Amino acid sequence: MTSTFQYNQLFTLESGESLPGFHLAYTTHGKLNAAKDNVVWIFHALTANSNPVEWWPGLVGEGKYLDPAKYFIICVNKPGSPYGSISPISRNPLTGRPYYNEFPVFTIRDMVRTYQHLKNHLGITKVFVGLGGSTGGMQLLEWAIEEPELFEHIVPIATNAVLSPWGIAYNTSQRMAIEADPSWLVQRPDAGQKGLAAARSIALLSYRHYNGYSITQRRDKAFVAMSQETVYAADNYQRYQGIKLVNRFNVISYYRLSQSMDSHDTGRNRGGVKAALASIKAKTLVIGIQSDLLYPISEQEFLQQHIPGAELLTITSEFGHDGFLLEYEKIETALVKFIDERKLSHLKIVND
Repeated sequence: MTSTFQYNQLFTLESGESLPGFHLAYTTHGKLNAAKDNVVWIFHALTANSNPVEWWPGLVGEGKYLDPAKYFIICVNKPGSPYGSISPISRNPLTGRPYYNEFPVFTIRDMVRTYQHLKNHLGITKVFVGLGGSTGGMQLLEWAIEEPELFEHIVPIATNAVLSPWGIAYNTSQRMAIEADPSWLVQRPDAGQKGLAAARSIALLSYRHYNGYSITQRRDKAFVAMSQETVYAADNYQRYQGIKLVNRFNVISYYRLSQSMDSHDTGRNRGGVKAALASIKAKTLVIGIQSDLLYPISEQEFLQQHIPGAELLTITSEFGHDGFLLEYEKIETALVKFIDERKLSHLKIVND
């Protein structure tokens, strides 16, 4: 079920800019039990929506590991995304028009602060498991630091404690592609489409891996060409993915969300990254993808080294960063060991 939470009080961002309020679209599956201890909070990545059944179907849904019959599963569409939460296409109550490029940057920490208001509204005081991959993992780490007692378990996947210069450079290159489209600042929903398609093509090179393209986009692969200029499957794939995103996303949302990623620094105003990570009290399983070019394994090793008691799993995959979405069977196996076996061990001790 998808709902909307409306917050009608002044909300001040880290930048100092204030909004007269905000709204969040969120999706829930299952029911909150009487003890309110069956909450699974999932955080989505850059261009996903609030329904993980759609983009993580191997993990979430009826009969899956994260089954609504067992858990109360919640996912929020993050601020800035055009899928129902406050975003550049939302109406600015001060002007009566959409924000478009006047929409401010929400830092990852700002996003978490909006979720805290929703959590309080829902009466949630404990989250059994928090999971998030990529920018979803950023949000999860921020919240686990901000409220150390909230999460019992956290599983940050293919993410980091602070966005690297490499990650910022990728984001900047995508924004430059958008800026090269002179229509991107025109205040209408379909502005900047060529720039957005080019940005998506750049992003895919950071999401996937040389080996993955060699498997899925072979030079001799048959395909239906999207244009007369298209000769190879890889060329066609990049163009297809660009158009696919254009048809479902907004250029200003993409631009602002990339800036939100750039802001990610768990150590900001907390005495540094190591001190911030040391404050996490949740039982933590860090998962990394061996072929991830955007968030290399060294970044997950850093998390494991500085979060007290954290475990680390490295997944072998040919599909780079996108392995956090595609290697769901390996992630499920890890969750069973991390959560279920630990729970069974606890029950055995109690029964003895």
